[in-house]
Amino acid sequence: MVEATLVLRPRLGLDQVLQERVKDGPLQPRIPRQEIGQLRGASPQAIAAARSWLQGVGAAEVTCDSSARMLTISAPLSVLASAFKTTVKLAGPAGDHRRTLATPMTIPHELSAHVVAVLGIETGPFVPPRLRRFPLPDPTLPLEVAAPLSFEPPEVAALYQYPAADTSAGTCIGLLELGGGYRQADLDSYFQGLGIAPPTVVSVAVAGGSNQPTGSVDGPDGEVSLDIQVAGSIAPMARLAAYFAPNTDQGFLAAVQAAVHDRTNAPGVLSISWGGPEANWPSATINAFEHAFQDASLIGMTVCVAAGDNGSSDGLADGLAHVDYPAASPYVLACGGTRLQGLSGRITSEVVWNDQPQDGATGGGVSAVFALPPWQSSAGVPASVNPGHFRGRGVPDVAGDADPETGYRVLVDSQPAVFGGTSAVAPLWAALLAICNGAVGTDVGYLNPLLYQQLAPAGVTREVAQGDNGAYSAGPGWNACAGWGSPIGSRLLASLRARAGG
Repeated sequence: MVEATLVLRPRLGLDQVLQERVKDGPLQPRIPRQEIGQLRGASPQAIAAARSWLQGVGAAEVTCDSSARMLTISAPLSVLASAFKTTVKLAGPAGDHRRTLATPMTIPHELSAHVVAVLGIETGPFVPPRLRRFPLPDPTLPLEVAAPLSFEPPEVAALYQYPAADTSAGTCIGLLELGGGYRQADLDSYFQGLGIAPPTVVSVAVAGGSNQPTGSVDGPDGEVSLDIQVAGSIAPMARLAAYFAPNTDQGFLAAVQAAVHDRTNAPGVLSISWGGPEANWPSATINAFEHAFQDASLIGMTVCVAAGDNGSSDGLADGLAHVDYPAASPYVLACGGTRLQGLSGRITSEVVWNDQPQDGATGGGVSAVFALPPWQSSAGVPASVNPGHFRGRGVPDVAGDADPETGYRVLVDSQPAVFGGTSAVAPLWAALLAICNGAVGTDVGYLNPLLYQQLAPAGVTREVAQGDNGAYSAGPGWNACAGWGSPIGSRLLASLRARAGG
């Protein structure tokens, strides 16, 4: 028996909502969180059509979340494979039964007008976390001695001139986690070492996921700990909501939707440090995720996403350049990586992170799926280096310290470690935006149009113009390695306050 999710179409398209219901706010147009399901949820007609189809093929309904447009069904694998005209391969060790599709799925005609994608027939791991561990030459030494170029997260925030962290009180940062977990004892010890009160961390179970530490520093526990400790030490007054879901396409989307529709924790910013090459994502799955990220933009939630750790190839060996998804989505803030060095509270050097082939490099480049967004039209995004030279969405939008050698000191499964990767940049930016949300008095929301048209020209970022990630080189202004560059936190807050009338 397999549980799969039918992802239904939104009742209203994005343009319809923008034209009919969204009112301009001081920073970005938005609608209240409690209304997003009414406007963009699945229509009764779509749900009725799906239920009628279920009865016809012999599948059972498990749950229906009309607001999130997700109808979960249960049926024998053979029934689902036949219904969607696909062949499923079973792999993995005995009893594991990991599933992959040998042939693409076809959505039946009765559902084609209502269903965007079918998720859950394939199982994980779906996407890896975007983090890199620095190999300590002598693990017995303190981290500041064994990794002398590494930082405590608040030191990075200070170099980037982050505003006072106390304004983050009353805000919430969402952290999306596809496996692994954290131990409260580790958090208590880590924050005590920093002289900071531990933040409030709430674990939100999604689609069968939960806070389950694996005991492996190099596994998903490293990602979970990195996210919590970076975000929590930079914005310690913010509430952290960690959404734990299985590492499948079904679990990933459910976690995004859980954060979007969470009225209890109501995160104003969501950090995602997981992703994979855009070319590996089925177009139907991308469409399902895009609808969720559009929902996030409509409610005023900023989504920060790691841009990848494998340079311009994104880890594929086909000789072409690739960008990471979901960083390539036009509705997220894609976060690239730099190598940062500082002395006496000042930045002495910052260049594009590129330690290939040993220790990775920042992702970045030009999307092959998404056309150039209007707000990026004046940024100087180059044509793709690939044949055809498609003029697509440029990645990343911004950057921050990601080189493992200049990475972040954390505590994972009771073991001190230093991690880098663009995984760290997503919570780094999320913490800054939580501080800004609290100081401005409203969530700054979908930041990309404002960033490109007003904020970056006003000097809220520090240009990173040296280095490359393989196929793309850095340069003045926006570039396909570091975007607009690393944050100048105080300037960002001042610009946002000015635009909010504060």
